[in-house]
Amino acid sequence: MAEEKTSGLFREEDSQYKMVNQKQLRRGITTGTCAAAAAQAAAAHLLTGVRQAEIPVHTPKGITAYVPVQCAHEEAGKCEYLVVKDSGDDPDVTNGVEVYVSVEKMGEEWMPDAKVFTDVHYPSLWLEGGQGIGRVTRAGLEQDIGCAAINKVPRAMIFQAVGSVMEHAEYQGRILIVVRIPAGEKLAEKTFNPMLGIEGGISVLGTSGILEPMSERAIVDTIETQIRQLYAQGGRRLLVTPGNYGQSYVSAYLGLNLDHSIKCSNYVGETLDLAAAYGMEELLLIGNIGKLVKLAAGIMNTHSKVADGRGEIMAVHTVLQGGDRTMAEVLMNCINTEEMLGYLEEWGLREAVVAGICGKIQYHIGRRMGSGLRVGVMLFSEKYGFLGQTADSGQILERFRADE
Repeated sequence: MAEEKTSGLFREEDSQYKMVNQKQLRRGITTGTCAAAAAQAAAAHLLTGVRQAEIPVHTPKGITAYVPVQCAHEEAGKCEYLVVKDSGDDPDVTNGVEVYVSVEKMGEEWMPDAKVFTDVHYPSLWLEGGQGIGRVTRAGLEQDIGCAAINKVPRAMIFQAVGSVMEHAEYQGRILIVVRIPAGEKLAEKTFNPMLGIEGGISVLGTSGILEPMSERAIVDTIETQIRQLYAQGGRRLLVTPGNYGQSYVSAYLGLNLDHSIKCSNYVGETLDLAAAYGMEELLLIGNIGKLVKLAAGIMNTHSKVADGRGEIMAVHTVLQGGDRTMAEVLMNCINTEEMLGYLEEWGLREAVVAGICGKIQYHIGRRMGSGLRVGVMLFSEKYGFLGQTADSGQILERFRADE
């Protein structure tokens, strides 16, 4: 194998590095990308006899990562490969962790457990979590109770990786894929999994397949640079989302152009301040209620390590809309806002509670910004879609649409 093929995760210079605050920082890969690479290598070894040292993974971000793989174990009808996770220059607690994936031929008599993952596109494949992969113990997460904490994007990547090998090998049998991370149980203590009701290990994550290196200061500096550039180009209206989920909603459901939008991450307050300082006239912030509900308490840095308050905010507004103490206690014990919304829907209070929250968000943003910058905030949920908005949001949204 040529030397340049093993010099890094990425072939292209603009893929390998990201310029952050005039510094080159190296990108890394998610646990989902690691698992997909190991799964493909194990499947190729088992079904075709081909041993590989590197697997190209085409990530959802559009960047191809060339992931080094190692054979960990092989026996009749089963093969396991491992990938050592490379997080690049991102300060990730799972950097260097070993991600193992086994691929095993299963007979027609084998009966999969009900909690094993399936995919309609690959009916003869099953996916399960093994040692070090957390198990969901509470409702409200993406997976059902009892399932392994392997998120949907990594699941799709793993199924596609093994399915493509099966198609190439013209193999028609049944296959069980098992992901395990031996260090996962200990690493989970450094994550929020125990608080979320995920026990026994870490999660297999990754919405884009790529880890972007960012320090907190670098993120704010990047936001400032984007606002400054937009203003210099004549822009006076700013479309802001916290991250990928917000951008997906803006594009798919609101039909807005994302070319001149920015991502604020958790730094809502700094983004508002910078937009006002550079002379922006209007700002529309669109995001998931799980993050933006915190604004209703005046929390302008939405990172969970700074403050939470989601349950408290939802509980107080439920009581203000006629709910009782029992309802408040139920909401305080929920693991995320999607679960809370489910209860509010059941009680017939969802719309009223969200309206109250939007009013409080407007109050706190108004206190911070004064009369200089006109701000609208729109809330959505993965399950319920659009939830509510502050008073000026509709007018600002229409002006964005008129500009396109």
